[in-house]
Amino acid sequence: MSRVKEGQIPTREKLVDAAVRLMLKRGFVATGVDDVCAEAGVTKGAFFHYFKSKEDIGVAALQRWADFGMALYAEAERLDISADPLVRVHKMLDIMTGFAQQPEECVCCLVGMFAQEMSFTNEHLREGSAKALADWTSYVAKLLQEAKDIHKPVADFDVEGVAWFLNSIWQGSMLIGKTQPDSTVVVQNLRYARDYVDSLFFGSKAPEKAGQGKKAS
Repeated sequence: MSRVKEGQIPTREKLVDAAVRLMLKRGFVATGVDDVCAEAGVTKGAFFHYFKSKEDIGVAALQRWADFGMALYAEAERLDISADPLVRVHKMLDIMTGFAQQPEECVCCLVGMFAQEMSFTNEHLREGSAKALADWTSYVAKLLQEAKDIHKPVADFDVEGVAWFLNSIWQGSMLIGKTQPDSTVVVQNLRYARDYVDSLFFGSKAPEKAGQGKKAS
């Protein structure tokens, strides 16, 4: 996740990156300050120069992960702005599928992990998780609204409600994926999600590619 060479990474960035890596593998509770320092290759004194507690670096790690995720999904917006909005939705789902298929990587999300592990015990991490999930949902709802502005849906639907449904599929699939030998279930669920979105606009006659359906008048 680092954007510069190892020797150029500031100490704070090393610590946050290390926290993300360890917490994705172990969770928040099982990751100690000493573990983060060892992973980052910095002293404990350096840690407390930047962070007051493990909770502080947990909040920073959560924000780092959320920013990373939104930047990844925003690749869908890098297409020509004249592109069919459903093509951008497909691109976003393709990016998610690519993330799930990374070899030797845990198909997991720090936001979802913190939401499950810390929501009842740490208000700051609960609020951070809630914000990250809401930001993702708002982004997807925006894409769906743009699609509704161009395509006439088979029946009207609430873009925010559908976006939360898709968010639940994504987070739930990653949870199930942790128990599976590979990413097959996650990838399959994302394919079903794509078919579902298309069916909102084209019904059972959803085309192979978005943009082939009848345009709204």
